[in-house]
Amino acid sequence: MAPARIGIVTISDRASSGGYADLSGPAIEAWLRHAITTPWSADARIIPDGFESVRDTLIDMCDTAGLDLICTTGGTGPAPRDLTPEAMAAVIEKPLPGFGEQMRRISLQEVPTAILSRQEAGVRGRTLIVNLPGKPASIAVCLAAVFPAIPYCLDLIGARRIETDPAVCAAFRPKGA
Repeated sequence: MAPARIGIVTISDRASSGGYADLSGPAIEAWLRHAITTPWSADARIIPDGFESVRDTLIDMCDTAGLDLICTTGGTGPAPRDLTPEAMAAVIEKPLPGFGEQMRRISLQEVPTAILSRQEAGVRGRTLIVNLPGKPASIAVCLAAVFPAIPYCLDLIGARRIETDPAVCAAFRPKGA
């Protein structure tokens, strides 16, 4: 079987213009490299905030690049340019609200402002898209909270199979899956 292909999208006006170094995208990739034991490749992109930029990038990564999983970071707060959830709604075919609920629940144990986050997840074709927060420490907390469900979700949508290191992330699959 071919290795999984995972997209990592940093959504930030300042990072996309070179105003500061992207720390969030590399934090996602580092966590995934630590957790996933099967071969996979990354397609990392840095784009500006905004509805069209997010929507068009996600559609391209799903429909043209044929990625299995896309993790976004940024654009999920209440600021005027934070439009990642709105773009997601225009892209996904099946929302998976439990992902956002779990990320907010776990993040609220760390900071009271987690209630401001609008992270979501959903499926487009054979691609799972998960919106993560913008801070690297929050990314690790949220990935640890939701990633146990991701390998089985990928199985269910017909994406490439991934395996995880149980010491890092004990993925759940029903017996026989």
